[in-house]
Amino acid sequence: MRTTLLTSITSALIAVAVSAGVAAAADGTIDNSALSKSEFRDHARTFGLVYTLPQNVNDVLDNTIRGPLKEKLLNAKLDTEAQTFNIPHVTVVHVHSADPATPEKMLAAMPKLPPVLTVKLKTFYTTEAAKGAGRPWWFDLGVVKEGKSFDDMMAFNTTATAALTPLRDGPLPRCTGPVYAAMGDAAKDLVRTVGVSGVNVVKDGKDGKDGKDGKELRSHNPHTTLVYSMAKFTPELQTQMNQAAKEFNQILPDGIDATFKTVSIVELGFAGNVLREVYRISLEDGAVTTIATGKTASLK
Repeated sequence: MRTTLLTSITSALIAVAVSAGVAAAADGTIDNSALSKSEFRDHARTFGLVYTLPQNVNDVLDNTIRGPLKEKLLNAKLDTEAQTFNIPHVTVVHVHSADPATPEKMLAAMPKLPPVLTVKLKTFYTTEAAKGAGRPWWFDLGVVKEGKSFDDMMAFNTTATAALTPLRDGPLPRCTGPVYAAMGDAAKDLVRTVGVSGVNVVKDGKDGKDGKDGKELRSHNPHTTLVYSMAKFTPELQTQMNQAAKEFNQILPDGIDATFKTVSIVELGFAGNVLREVYRISLEDGAVTTIATGKTASLK
């Protein structure tokens, strides 16, 4: 299989990162009706673009954190969380679509890739989908927000969000129902217009008339998640997990250096855990590996 990579994303596409969802909705392909309901939207399939963690990073986490973390989860009676499958990763963007051809469409729409990224993973913490919503919540390891590679990572999130979120059929289910109701106005706007919060977009961009640049809104917070949970995030549970974060930050006070040489198109579960890789794309030469077959094709 040979797919052509779009070597650059046009300024018009970036500028309409927000309006793209509106245009698609007008064509009847995007359904935001779940945003007005009190329950979560039914989950069909979610696809995403992620950096999978290098083996050396997984080795450090396996040898230092994952054992104590599993014990803490079991002690808290979070058996499901202790057993949840996930390919460790740092997310670029997620889109919900029942269309099984979405990965191929994502590959065809891929913007210019970033260079190889060298970042530091540091600081464990808990995150709620929306404060007060109760669930879902996550236990994360952050990315240090400084350096050229971090800037490259953030810039790629902006272009990837513009290029890939028009492929959604509606908002991510975990951003609907009680989560959407508890979100602030800025997050609600992102869910309505690109289907997901926590991404970078360009608003009021070039319209072909005045030539003015748009304003980039950077809400993306790159991180890797160690726990995915739909259990109610009670004050007691939050205290337990915050204590775990404190202990783990003492174990890895200097963080872990990570080099991302690939980015992958994947399928995810409701909470964002990666279930499988579909395509792995080299940031060095643009080569694409189809994971199911092992076949490789060049994107250049």
